[in-house]
Amino acid sequence: MLDFHGYGPELLRGALVTTELAFASLALALGIGLLGASAKLSGSRSAKGIATFYTTVIRGIPDLVMMMLFYYGGQVLMNRLSDYLYYNYEIDFFVQFDPFISGVLTIGLIFGAYMTETFRGAFLAVDSGQIEAGRAYGMSRVQIFLRIMFPQMLRHALPGLGNNWQVLLKTTALVSIIGLSDMVRIAEQASKAEHEPFKFFIPVAAMYLTLTAISELAIKWLNKRANVGVAGGA
Repeated sequence: MLDFHGYGPELLRGALVTTELAFASLALALGIGLLGASAKLSGSRSAKGIATFYTTVIRGIPDLVMMMLFYYGGQVLMNRLSDYLYYNYEIDFFVQFDPFISGVLTIGLIFGAYMTETFRGAFLAVDSGQIEAGRAYGMSRVQIFLRIMFPQMLRHALPGLGNNWQVLLKTTALVSIIGLSDMVRIAEQASKAEHEPFKFFIPVAAMYLTLTAISELAIKWLNKRANVGVAGGA
């Protein structure tokens, strides 16, 4: 029986925080991805321009830099705004960035850019003849999207979504640098206190491996379900 010197419960709580962070970030990234893909495929030049600028900038900046810019840089900007409003308008307020919310927002924004491209490619893969058939039957845009486009798009998007999720899951380790007590930060603190890095980081690595393995099985099951009735599973 391994002795974690009292850090065992903390590591378990950190694993729960990591899991919550991953799923919250995924939900945000999926929402941003759908909006971004819709903007890129829309007839609006301004919407296309904004979405293209967003995906270009986000995908071109390292995740670690984005995390530090958003958390530390964002806090500095909010402090300066607070000082400006106080000295000029006597409006007194203070905003303290929460590490968990900051982590969700940053990871969600980062992977929202990748989800945008995944969804855009999936929408383009939908047979336009089916959409025209829906219009011929008198379906509204909402009905066409829900009954034709979304189910077809999801089948094409799932492999890319699965890859993005796996990378997102591992990216959650970055939140330890902004003070969130996830399992990586707790393992780091414990290893420094006890001078036994292998004892604490190997369980963390095993936890990530377990989460990614479970995710892989879930993604395969979703792919199988999405391809029911499709010849050859294509």
